[in-house]
Amino acid sequence: MRRPGGGLEEMFSLDGRVAVVTGGTGVLGGAVAAGLARAGARVGVLGRRRGRAEEVAAGLGAEGAEALALRADVLDEGQLRRAREELLGRWGRLDILVNAAGGNVPGAVLGSGEDVFRGLRVGAFREALDLNLLGTVLPSLVFGEAMASGGRAEGCIVNVSSMAALRPLTRVAGYSAAKAAVENFTRWLAVELSRRYGPGMRVNAVAPGFFLGEQNRGLLIGEDGNLTPRGRAVIEHTPMGRFGKPEELAGAVVWLCGPGASFVTGAVVPVDGGFSAFGGV
Repeated sequence: MRRPGGGLEEMFSLDGRVAVVTGGTGVLGGAVAAGLARAGARVGVLGRRRGRAEEVAAGLGAEGAEALALRADVLDEGQLRRAREELLGRWGRLDILVNAAGGNVPGAVLGSGEDVFRGLRVGAFREALDLNLLGTVLPSLVFGEAMASGGRAEGCIVNVSSMAALRPLTRVAGYSAAKAAVENFTRWLAVELSRRYGPGMRVNAVAPGFFLGEQNRGLLIGEDGNLTPRGRAVIEHTPMGRFGKPEELAGAVVWLCGPGASFVTGAVVPVDGGFSAFGGV
């Protein structure tokens, strides 16, 4: 991994690097995959639906990037290992892992006015924990092993957390708890890898504020195109007064993965328009 010392462009360059993005078929994951590719990385787009992963990879290829569609469920270690071997067979190395897979589980959200003791479904809560926490832990172990092996011990893992980890969102129980655990795991793994394998192994996270995606659009934007009451509450508590754009998350990830962040590990970077800084008054 090249160290800072060249020009500004070099500090943000990912030329020669190989990355894999779990959840690369989603809105945010796809934007991150595109950002890494535009910075010069070859990118494995990993998702549960091969057809959708192939579409995203083809789109990157049309922009001149090298991209590979990988099919795997982030909760299936065997599928992850097969995807790792496919990627290594193509490019022979792995430098970057972005864990963007995850999301909310409807049953782990209390209905409006629903009582917590009757409405919180433990099975759905566990499903949210598995998807977001284990769906980060397992890829980190499988793909991180490839970075640490072979005497090179250089690589960067970036996990995707959420504002819900810092400020639990009303009614959103399982997802908030899972993302808080993702941040704790991020810091733990950063310490473990640096102490065991050296400073070339780094682990960080980004904590997005509110970006419009497939899962939350209906909660934030009404059928008439106007903000819902919850959407208005979000904007009122976001000093920049708008939702984030997917490419704005990608910019932070590119920085964390590049030489310009070579002394950054164990950090959780908010990308939230000031949401986490605002006290409400």
